[in-house]
Amino acid sequence: MYNIIGGDGKEYGPVTVEQMRQWVVEGRANAHTQVRAEGATSWQSLASVPELTALFNAPPALSAASGPGAVYDGDYELDIFGCVSRAWSALTANFWLMVGGCAVYLLIIGGISGFAQIPLIGILFSLVSLVITGPLVGGVFFFVLRLLRGQRAEVGDVFSGFRDNLGQLILGYIVPTFIAGATAIPGAIVMTIPIVIMAQNEAVAAGLLTLAIFGFLLALIPLMYFSICWAFTLPLVMDKRLDFWTAMKASRAQVKRHWWTIFGFFIVVGLLNMVGICACCIGLFVTMPLVFAALMLAYETLFTPRTAQPGAGA
Repeated sequence: MYNIIGGDGKEYGPVTVEQMRQWVVEGRANAHTQVRAEGATSWQSLASVPELTALFNAPPALSAASGPGAVYDGDYELDIFGCVSRAWSALTANFWLMVGGCAVYLLIIGGISGFAQIPLIGILFSLVSLVITGPLVGGVFFFVLRLLRGQRAEVGDVFSGFRDNLGQLILGYIVPTFIAGATAIPGAIVMTIPIVIMAQNEAVAAGLLTLAIFGFLLALIPLMYFSICWAFTLPLVMDKRLDFWTAMKASRAQVKRHWWTIFGFFIVVGLLNMVGICACCIGLFVTMPLVFAALMLAYETLFTPRTAQPGAGA
């Protein structure tokens, strides 16, 4: 007998292996649905249950069958805290592997960021960061997705973005970053002018301060809107083998359905990372894999038909 995490993030059970097998056949549960055997303390993926392993011989996420036609574009319901809860279950079930994979990512990004602060040669490392961030983040997404789907994964999968779809991953990071940044330029100009005037006069004027605040919002709102709309570009490029522009459009189309819900989701995962930073940054080695897992569970919710989502209807 097992307990199972449903699509709403709640725990149900106990249920039998036969009942879970029927749910898999009906599409109400899949390989990365989290279950726990009675008497056990840790959760595991449904694919790791010996009696059900044979049901999950599907090809890896980067198979030839994955393509533009495989992208779900229907409605969805995102349970923010359910995603976080299921992400925590996945993290505890694969703790050292997930922490190890995300630690590689953190050390590489942190190292490059540190070198970017060095005068003169810092610009070179900034350019390196711009080129490698897309493939590296795409690799982490792929690594976490494989774990969530009950597939075999190893730390080396973090670098899979440098082997698969490299050019599209680079563009999938650079193009959304530059476009979103460009939308903030008018607001940044409006904000900067009154600040410069007040600095020159060495006095704060209510009218100029109001204009500066307005400019700040004018810069922040489009930057935030488009950044969230295109948040799933890299996993779509990596998982579905989309070109970067198609992935950007697919990501925006799904996020727009429930933009405020997705915005709330990113507030929650952002706060989780803030907790990791406050813990002398060491906490990031735990909160970062948790956030990546939550992001990929949200990705599955947005781009997988409801009847095929983890634990749907359980």
